[in-house]
Amino acid sequence: MRKTVLVTGGCGFVGSNLVDILADSGHSVIVIDDLSSGLKDYCREDVKYYFDDFKSLLNNNFPDKIEIIFHLAAEARIQPSFKDPLYTCLNNTYGTSVVCEFARKNNCMLVYAGSSTFYGGVYLNPYAFAKWQGEEVIKMYTKVYGLKSGIARFFNVYGPRNPLIGQYTPVVAIFEQQKLKGEPLTIVGDGEQRRDFTHVYDICRGLISISEEDRKAAAYDLGTGKNYSINELADMFGGEKKYLPQRLGEARNTLANYSKINQDTGWEPKYTIEDYVKKYKHRSKNK
Repeated sequence: MRKTVLVTGGCGFVGSNLVDILADSGHSVIVIDDLSSGLKDYCREDVKYYFDDFKSLLNNNFPDKIEIIFHLAAEARIQPSFKDPLYTCLNNTYGTSVVCEFARKNNCMLVYAGSSTFYGGVYLNPYAFAKWQGEEVIKMYTKVYGLKSGIARFFNVYGPRNPLIGQYTPVVAIFEQQKLKGEPLTIVGDGEQRRDFTHVYDICRGLISISEEDRKAAAYDLGTGKNYSINELADMFGGEKKYLPQRLGEARNTLANYSKINQDTGWEPKYTIEDYVKKYKHRSKNK
């Protein structure tokens, strides 16, 4: 069924992939993105774009009745959150409050992009705290106002359009770039920290599955249920390793339990990091 859908952060990594899937499925898609991390390169002619802060939702000037909101816009990295915790909280906590208020007034279903940092400890860094507070805002709006809502906790997303943002680039994209340039693979700490790597297409399918029924702030893990050490990931790529000092505020291990979303929606991951790296190496070899 065709619906009118709003994606905040729809020019970013996950957002732009989600917009493609939604638009290709026949939905009417609207995007808000201030381009602080998103790119106009991903824009489509059949999607309406508002290049503005998502807090502009308070003005409510959309010509169409929005039925579903995917709230992906956020200040999205752990290490920068230490430098500017106020900005992180402003975007991830207050910003989510703005989106909830819009959803309340317009009777929208809201799907929120949470984070697996929830499991490492919500006081471990400002980013984890602010994303968790976003969840709490949604729970309050759901309990007090009857907001239709779902929460998706992402686990270490990789895949097409993975952002290249210097030292804060996600590790899979870092290894891809370093392998391409023939450089050593840089590993933070001892490399024995473990991560549940989840393909962006699986993340998008999970978000859509959550949106397909009215929910009451149900929280779901979007991950594979299998994790790998960073050393194991580096071995998949192959080549020399270079170790860097451990960074502050990062969890030792992440591992999803997707049984709840599988039970409620039938979702399960389709992609594996092993196959992804094999295909990457094959493409690189044939260039």
